[in-house]
Amino acid sequence: MEIDHVSRPRVLAIAEAANPEWVSVPLVGWSLATALREVAEVHIVTQVRNRDAFLRAGMVEGQDFTAIDSERLARPMWKLAERLRMGEGKGWTMVQAVNALSYPWFERLVWRIFGPRIRDFDIVHRITPLSPTISSLLAARCARAGVPFILGPLNGGVPWPAGFEAERRAEKEWLSHVRAAYKLLPGRGATLRQAAAILAGSRHTASEMPRAVQDKVVWLPENGIDPARFNRVATPGAGLRAAFVGRLVPYKGPDMLLEAAAPLLADGRLTLDIIGDGPMRPQLEAQAAGLPGVTFHGWQAHEAVQDVLARCHLLSFPSIREFGGGVVLEAMALGVVPLIVDYAGPGELVTAETGLKVPCGPREEIIAGFRSALEKLVADPTHLPGMAAAARDRVQRHFTWQRKARQVAQVYAAVQAGRPLTGLDLFA
Repeated sequence: MEIDHVSRPRVLAIAEAANPEWVSVPLVGWSLATALREVAEVHIVTQVRNRDAFLRAGMVEGQDFTAIDSERLARPMWKLAERLRMGEGKGWTMVQAVNALSYPWFERLVWRIFGPRIRDFDIVHRITPLSPTISSLLAARCARAGVPFILGPLNGGVPWPAGFEAERRAEKEWLSHVRAAYKLLPGRGATLRQAAAILAGSRHTASEMPRAVQDKVVWLPENGIDPARFNRVATPGAGLRAAFVGRLVPYKGPDMLLEAAAPLLADGRLTLDIIGDGPMRPQLEAQAAGLPGVTFHGWQAHEAVQDVLARCHLLSFPSIREFGGGVVLEAMALGVVPLIVDYAGPGELVTAETGLKVPCGPREEIIAGFRSALEKLVADPTHLPGMAAAARDRVQRHFTWQRKARQVAQVYAAVQAGRPLTGLDLFA
């Protein structure tokens, strides 16, 4: 799609979490908000904790962005969430519940600054929070002012698969049993009704939207690739080499991978690189004791992850509850073929031409599926180069941040023109 630089929309991009020096949601917020500057006149609104990183990245405060100081409430609520989540990286449902209480204060401060001149903008786009559980008081206020409000990408809340209750408990996700109650929260219905468009980061999130707003829902996975960060092409050597990348926690399934790969590792038919750290590492190292060809690299910076992945044929990633699956896109960008569980984010990103999917079932079935896939690849790896090339092509066509900005620009254009969003395919 060609961008009309004469009629670029003026966009107020609200990204409470946006930081080029962090990972996960803050990196998504930063990457999308800044990529949109290619297709629109964008002013970014973020939380004050991100201010210094914005300045280090060359942004001009007041011109390119505004930092909102909501620390009076945000800081104590963050401390409360850290206490309630019962462990670093755990209890994400609890964290989102606390955010749902603190985020409205941030938006009140945003409106205090931008409300009097909201008509200076053609579109208000709330990029983060990504969670569909957090409503927005700005949606109705923008609608009353006649300024289209766009929400998303929204993602999260993928149900835990049956048979993984132990993993749920290990992640302190007891609140996930009642997560669906968020649909009854005050403001959710009004937020969705008043939004001009809702970007759904997953098919699951799209399916959770009420029928009355389905005509405003557009599927757009939230993750993307920065070609400057992942700019290599994998050149694996002889012999099948696989990698696991991620936190070493139960729901990511590194123990299932080791069990599946054990016979191939034992007789030297497979080499496995495990990149990441976490509470399961001692257990995994004990599980791998005596198996040749397994290397634990620990936590690595992005550049170093790329160096290890570029020596591999496969990303072997048996995570059973992955909302977005950014690591899958990163592997595909390098030409590393993903072998994943066909569930949630990774299952939506990987096609039959670009990777291998194992059905999501009980633990024993996933292990058997991964073992079978690995054995077939060892016996006949000839189709891997074609899949690797297709994976790289898919990322370049649809999942760089530049491409994603142009996809969002299609939504902007449809909203401004009053065209229906039903049937809008951003990947056509």
